Amino acid sequence: MFTTSETPIVAAIVLVAFGILSWGFYRARPYGKLGILAWLQSVVLIAPWLLFFGLFATGVYINIVGILFLLVFSAGIYIYLGRQLRQLGQDELLRQRATEKLAAAETSAAQEVKQPTGTVQLQPEIVPIPEEDLNVIKSVFGIDTFFATETIAYQEGAIFKGNLRGEAEVVYKRLTEILQERLGDKYRLFLVENTDGKPVVIVLPSRNDPRPMTLAQKVFAVILLVATIATSLEAAGILLNFDFVANPGRFAEVLPIAAGIITILVAHEIGHWVFARRHQVRLSWPYFLPAVQIGSFGAITRFESQIPNRKVLFDIALAGPAAGGIVSLLMLVAGLLLSHSGSMFQLPNEFFQGSILVGSLARVVLGSALQSQIVDVHPLVIIGWLGLVITALNLMPAGQLDGGRIVQAIYGRKTAGRTTFATLILLGLVALGNPLAMYWVIVILFLQRGLERPSLNEITEPDDARAALGLLALFLMIATLLPLTPGLAGRLGIGG
Repeated sequence: MFTTSETPIVAAIVLVAFGILSWGFYRARPYGKLGILAWLQSVVLIAPWLLFFGLFATGVYINIVGILFLLVFSAGIYIYLGRQLRQLGQDELLRQRATEKLAAAETSAAQEVKQPTGTVQLQPEIVPIPEEDLNVIKSVFGIDTFFATETIAYQEGAIFKGNLRGEAEVVYKRLTEILQERLGDKYRLFLVENTDGKPVVIVLPSRNDPRPMTLAQKVFAVILLVATIATSLEAAGILLNFDFVANPGRFAEVLPIAAGIITILVAHEIGHWVFARRHQVRLSWPYFLPAVQIGSFGAITRFESQIPNRKVLFDIALAGPAAGGIVSLLMLVAGLLLSHSGSMFQLPNEFFQGSILVGSLARVVLGSALQSQIVDVHPLVIIGWLGLVITALNLMPAGQLDGGRIVQAIYGRKTAGRTTFATLILLGLVALGNPLAMYWVIVILFLQRGLERPSLNEITEPDDARAALGLLALFLMIATLLPLTPGLAGRLGIGG
């Protein structure tokens, strides 16, 4: 049963969840069956997490097997609904095209009847692209790909309004191939969504592409790497209850823990690099963020080439946290399995109340040992925990953090902007009691608050499997950073 202090928290969680679902249904209803299916897809995807946290709040713990079963079951229903949604959307697109053709035919006929002789033709707006190139670009479009109806000057290029006449991914590929055949690598073609929700084509000179790092930036990245190695050594010394800076002769003692932290950081960056290379996207050197508290807060990595589409953005953004998170999780589980009476570290049982994920795993592996005031653990437990925290911090859905890029890839730039604002507000509130949160507010505001630049094909969304993986990553971020209340920890068996 609930304690007096926990009842308002559980009630608030229920009300917020009900409010979100009701708001989603209200927004989906005007779109008919298409909207309701999309809403049901969202419900199915978040239902296991609502069930898990709801039962957890009442003291009912679902073991790992149960969680995996819920995930597999919900993912199956999610993919099925996604297929139904795409089929329904395709039917709707065909009906829309037929309506557009009929309306165009009627308009054309009316103009032939009413068009007076000697009509003055309006001159198109002058755009900064040379006229010869502009005519070539216009010839790229066709009635079976993108039917351009209006040209508007935009920055150093032009916006072409019109009607998309096919699947966005297929149309974009065909348009870019034709443009490259006729004008080489001189221009970049973007297929994006206009403010009115309709697809438009933007063409910009390739000189606007992201620039590679300068020598000064590379030197600065190396300096940050050296500083991160130093703070990792110092963090290891703090965990061993001494100041490494004042006792450099104890280097051999701090090296294993520092090496573990660096290994997780490197695994994270290798994940980004492998998928960027697979998709032929260039990345800058990582700018590591040194931190004495836990060694490092991760790294900032910039794109040095255009991102082909939102699927590529998702893959590269998720690959880093996935690699670092898996290595961290393996270290944590291995450390828990190797822990025994007399292990190197002695932690108070309150340590395992600091994270739902870490506490749950420790409860499964260590069992009743968590009821002791002091728990002996292997060093890998500490390293794995630090790695999970670093990974979770980088998964916050804000700006150009990995979590922000994931949200932008799945839900678009508008939603990513809103989650960035909400994350900053939440961090500001948490900072009232935790100075670490204020550090992240500053990092995001001054370094990472801007969204990632649009992909070349911004229309095509990631598939259902990627959306499910993205939400899973965000859930693990919450489960890592969200602590257990003393009451819930007691019902879970953590503490006396």
